[in-house]
Amino acid sequence: MRLSQFFLPILKETPKEAEIVSHRLMLRAGMIRQQSAGIYSWLPLGKRVLDKICRIVREEQNRSGALEIMMPTIQSADLWRESGRYDDYGKEMLRIEDRHERELLYGPTNEEMVTDIFRSYVRSYKDLPLNLYHIQWKFRDEVRPRFGVMRSREFLMKDAYSFDLDGQAARNAYNRMFVAYLRTFTRCGLQAIPMRADTGPIGGDLSHEFIILASTGESAVFCHRDYLELKVPETDVDFRDSAALAEIVKNWTTPYAATEEMHDEAAWEALPEAEKVAARGIEVGHIFYFGTKYSEPMGATVTGPDGKEVPVHMGSYGIGPSRLIAAIIEASHDEAGIIWPKDVAPFDVGLVNMKPGDADCDKACEELYQTLQAAGLDVLMDDEDSRAGAKFATMDLIGLPVQVIVGPRGAKAGEAELKFRATGERETLPLADVLRRLTA
Repeated sequence: MRLSQFFLPILKETPKEAEIVSHRLMLRAGMIRQQSAGIYSWLPLGKRVLDKICRIVREEQNRSGALEIMMPTIQSADLWRESGRYDDYGKEMLRIEDRHERELLYGPTNEEMVTDIFRSYVRSYKDLPLNLYHIQWKFRDEVRPRFGVMRSREFLMKDAYSFDLDGQAARNAYNRMFVAYLRTFTRCGLQAIPMRADTGPIGGDLSHEFIILASTGESAVFCHRDYLELKVPETDVDFRDSAALAEIVKNWTTPYAATEEMHDEAAWEALPEAEKVAARGIEVGHIFYFGTKYSEPMGATVTGPDGKEVPVHMGSYGIGPSRLIAAIIEASHDEAGIIWPKDVAPFDVGLVNMKPGDADCDKACEELYQTLQAAGLDVLMDDEDSRAGAKFATMDLIGLPVQVIVGPRGAKAGEAELKFRATGERETLPLADVLRRLTA
């Protein structure tokens, strides 16, 4: 993509309403625009990151055996009355009526709707286990939306829902999602720690929040230092091996880890002082097992091996891709701007033509642009006639992993300078070697 043809509305000044780093940088880098309190438009740069995160989420959900569907944003109030949550949920639920005075709501979550889908089609235990997920926009009418997309009213959510015959099978489903989440966050460049958490309005008695440590985190968290060294499962993890998954989950839940709400001061004090990590944390994912909380009142049953009808056991599993972007920025930035992890960066390479109109610069940049793209790299080429300082500031602000800088002197000598955003490392090498260096 040529910058001259891209829509990148960079802001020089920090908007007054932006309280935290991610909100400031997302606005300044032209990723989002606020349309009203807690509601944002996603501009091209932000949408590219959102799409890359959703791709990673999909790949790991599919790898674990979950099946993608798409449910609507608008739901019937009648479904929520069946589960008993319509009146209990509170003012965060946006309640509406259509022209026929039917009561509807803008979905804050989808347990009721997916349970209705399940009960309409599944009759036998032979059709289990089943895990259905979708990636869809949600709405919760936060009393005080703040921190940009970190706590917005409209947000993108991946929510998965598992259906199993009994508690043990449901625990296996929970473990599959637990491991899938570890892999998902690692691929997004984050070190996420699973912590026992309160179930809140979702319900149930087993829940983990996946927390990243960040100085700008929303709440206090407490964990054992072992979490900083634990090995995340590789691509070849076998999601059909229940015993192996259970062992992974055991390894990741045995050391102490708790959110502020679940913190056990006595257990914490029993740890050696050198092993304690007390920090601020940002929630990036939340998983729940809630048994028959929804299946019993809504009649989601199957015929078991003994021929008797039993309510299915359920769990739900959420990741907010839009919120995740803010969390990544909070964990990975410097004074100059964002530092994107490689797999979620909007572009792989920023190619900077220092002097558009110079024949050598134009020729070298065009050849690099075509070569890098042909090799499968996603390139944003700054071909605009602007000051060198502005070019560098823009590239640092939007945080692409690598900058390839071509100036008149270097182009004449057949060389380019590479700058690696995360480390600040620079090196000069022949134009012919740039591709090899970037794909090594």
